[in-house]
This record gives sequence, structure tokens and C-alpha cells, in this order.
Amino acid sequence: MNESLVPAADVDVTDDGVRVPFTKDQVKDAPNVDVDSGHLDQSEERRLYDHYGMTYSERSSDSGLPEGGTTDTRDARGTVGHDTSGPTTDDAMTRSEERLDVGTTSEEAGRARLRKYVTTEQETVTVPVKKERAVIETEPISGDDRDQALSGPAISEEEHEVVLNEERAVVGKTTEPVERVRLDKETVTEEETVNEEVRKEHIEAEGDVQDRRGTV
Repeated sequence: MNESLVPAADVDVTDDGVRVPFTKDQVKDAPNVDVDSGHLDQSEERRLYDHYGMTYSERSSDSGLPEGGTTDTRDARGTVGHDTSGPTTDDAMTRSEERLDVGTTSEEAGRARLRKYVTTEQETVTVPVKKERAVIETEPISGDDRDQALSGPAISEEEHEVVLNEERAVVGKTTEPVERVRLDKETVTEEETVNEEVRKEHIEAEGDVQDRRGTV
């Protein structure tokens, strides 16, 4: 694990732990020093104090810290703080805010397939059919057929028959192609709302200050 050294000046000891007047990035970026010997030499102490913006004196105080050690990072112009704009180089501070960078990514959402199956249905079709039936007709005996009508015995028994025919419906089946079905893809565009938290820095002034922001 990495070790970071922090000056003990202005350390606040609470039930939850130890709170120091430095940012997480300051502690994380502290210079590496050799602690195997159990103490720091003056050059290493100076490096640490310079990193944390503290003044350094080689003369020890009653507390055991270098005399004059303090967490006040005030520069020659009276600027205090560790703003990213460089408080020790100009008189302004930078206000930053987070910005959402929203994009898209493609991922598999599901699959579609075509499947063919067979069902059985009842279909009714009306077909006209022809039927023969016997019809009894009478005709008078004329001279043309008199001889034929009187041929044979005068009184007798006999029978005549005719063959009656009829049509009936005959069902046959043929298979024929009806249509082609194809599985394809298309792209549609929809609106999706993204909600996310963003952090914004705000700058406020204390004391007798005239706020001229937004007037230019």
C-alpha cells in the first residue's frame, strides 16, 4: 500500500478518525520520502511543507514541529487556498462544473425467428351436380306406330326399365405456393431520457464586496 505523510499541525482528532486541513488529492500526491530510518531529514521535511503550502523553519519549536509551521497558504499578495487556477499566480479563481457526456452503445436486446407450422381447417365449396330421373309420359296411338303398339299379345304383363345416372362431387387436393415470407431488420429512432447527477462549483464573496457578475 502507498503511504502519504501529512504534517500534524491543525489535525482534528474525532471519534471517526483524524481530519486534516488538506484535500484528498494533496495527500495522495504528497512527495515520497524515506521513512525506513524512523525519522525525516530537513530536506525531506522541507519538501513536505512546501507541498502542503506551509512555511518551514529549521529551528524546532516546543511542539517538536519546525518553528513557524502553519497551514496558512497565504502568498505575498494575501491569496489563500489551492484553487486550480493557481492562487499564487493570479488574483482570480476558476469555477468548474461537471458536464454530462451522453452517447450510445450497441448491445443485443433480443432475437427474432421465423417458424413454419401446419394447421387443419374446414373449407366448404358448393358444386352443381346433375341427376337423371324417370319421367312418365303418355302418347296417343297413331297410324305411324299402330303396328308397333299392337304387336304382341293383346293382354300381357311386362316391365321396362331405364338406367338413371347422376353426378357426384369428387374432391382432390393440390399443393401450390402462395407467398414468400422473409425475416429482415429495420432501425427505428426513439427518445430516451437520461438522469444523472452533476456537480457544480459556486463562488460566493464575504465582506464588503460589490458583486458585478452578470452585468457585463
